[in-house]
Amino acid sequence: MNLYLIILIATVAVSVLSFNQRELYAKLLFSPYEIQRKNQWYRFFTYGFVHADFIHLFVNMWVLYIFGEAVEFSFLFLFAKNGLLYFGLLYVGGLMFSTLYAYGKHRNNYLYSAVGASGAVSSVVFAYIMLYPLAGLMIFPFPFEIPAFVFGLLYLSYSWFMAHRGKDNIGHDAHLFGALYGIAFVVIVYPEALKMFMSIISNAIR
Repeated sequence: MNLYLIILIATVAVSVLSFNQRELYAKLLFSPYEIQRKNQWYRFFTYGFVHADFIHLFVNMWVLYIFGEAVEFSFLFLFAKNGLLYFGLLYVGGLMFSTLYAYGKHRNNYLYSAVGASGAVSSVVFAYIMLYPLAGLMIFPFPFEIPAFVFGLLYLSYSWFMAHRGKDNIGHDAHLFGALYGIAFVVIVYPEALKMFMSIISNAIR
């Protein structure tokens, strides 16, 4: 079975279980205060397996399902046996890296907490964008496709703006840093990707 599907199934199973077991939910969520006070470092990863509700879970898993297969297949093609390892590092690393800003900002705030796989999913999406910058993506509710790199620029801009000024209880900072991690990860493990990305974009806008 594909690794992205294993992650998806595990996330759905744990999330659904936690909906009815609030003690489990509280134990797994991301809490900078608890991490610092009790050294519960596992929370940097487990929070991605619990979600606020079914809609939150569905959106994240739907996006992972759409992009996860393409990225995992690409990694297997590029890195052979190491492909699965790199995909795992992309996802798990995205879980942790996307929370570092929030950890530094809220480590003394016992009221702050977060859940959801969106940071790691953003890493997967932006790994896809780096590999397929001209792939067509759709933004709801517009009934037309835009190039993936354009979507990426809009997403990064929106996430940055909302992380600084938004007050909608959504972890835009996690989306932003998860996306940046996805970009950096691809460039590190496959340095040719950046050159290819720039060349493809340059040719496309001529």
